[in-house]
Amino acid sequence: MSSHLSTNIVLENIVQSKMRGRVTYQGSVSSQVAVNFSYSKLFNDPSGKGYQRPINKKRCTDFAEYLSQGEDSLYTPILLNAAGNWEFQAYNRQRPNYGRLICRKKATLMDGQHRLGGIKEYIEETDSTLSVPFLAFHYLDEDEEIKLFDVINTKAKGIGTSLSRYLNRNNDDLSWVATNLILKPESPFFSKGTLIGKRTKEKHITLQNLYQIVNLLTKKSDLAKLPKEKILNITMFYFNLIKELLPDEWDDYKTYRLTHITCLNALAIVGNDLINENYLVKSQQPDSVKIANKLLNLGEIDWSASGDLKFVKGVAATKILANDIRFCLG
Repeated sequence: MSSHLSTNIVLENIVQSKMRGRVTYQGSVSSQVAVNFSYSKLFNDPSGKGYQRPINKKRCTDFAEYLSQGEDSLYTPILLNAAGNWEFQAYNRQRPNYGRLICRKKATLMDGQHRLGGIKEYIEETDSTLSVPFLAFHYLDEDEEIKLFDVINTKAKGIGTSLSRYLNRNNDDLSWVATNLILKPESPFFSKGTLIGKRTKEKHITLQNLYQIVNLLTKKSDLAKLPKEKILNITMFYFNLIKELLPDEWDDYKTYRLTHITCLNALAIVGNDLINENYLVKSQQPDSVKIANKLLNLGEIDWSASGDLKFVKGVAATKILANDIRFCLG
């Protein structure tokens, strides 16, 4: 994509500052300007100095859908390199760092191409205008630009899926259930779960793991339609039964595989069938007696870490194990 502009763009109310000796500009522009005053250098740029991945249309659409949620849809500034092609003019001498920018060429976009892609999709669909914040370096050479892009995308770490689930617990039912499986003392996962995704010897089940377990336990069934409080209670009931039937296997992570994620996922898949087959519609409760009797046969499985389950890992193995458990339960 060319850096050429058909006409100069003037940006008002800009703050000029410095970052580690580099001149920067901060401000905001209308969405119509934002989608036109920068361009991405793709990795296969003829100059040999490209670095951006091809744009992912789904990520843009996802961001456009996020914007459609209204005033709560906040977003971070895009990051630009003006490459010396933008000129700052202070409004007066009393405030030398406040003024306008004259943009004679497009800036290169270092961070934010999917945000801009989503913004473009959103304004075209809604015929609306957004205010888009930006931070622009006055000048970075091409190698500095590539280095900063690399740092942003490889050195900086995201918050992690587990923490994201926790932050969204009040907006997503499964996240709420998974969070409470860790926080409630009566939960079998109370002493084994970690909210932020960092595992220890004692807490080896992450919030994201529990999110997936609850999803497998309820997906494609009437259980998924229940209020979150009932889903939480059913999940605790089911796994507490397993804990009570196999207390040593449940408590000893090192010696037994029962609470390893592959096995828990397999048990959740089996639980989906078992609970739905033995659910009392009138009382909206699982038939605890029938389910407990079925689960008695779990003791026939060798859950030891040195046994047949030693190398059971991954999605395919989880499904095979789930079938083996079903066969064992009869």
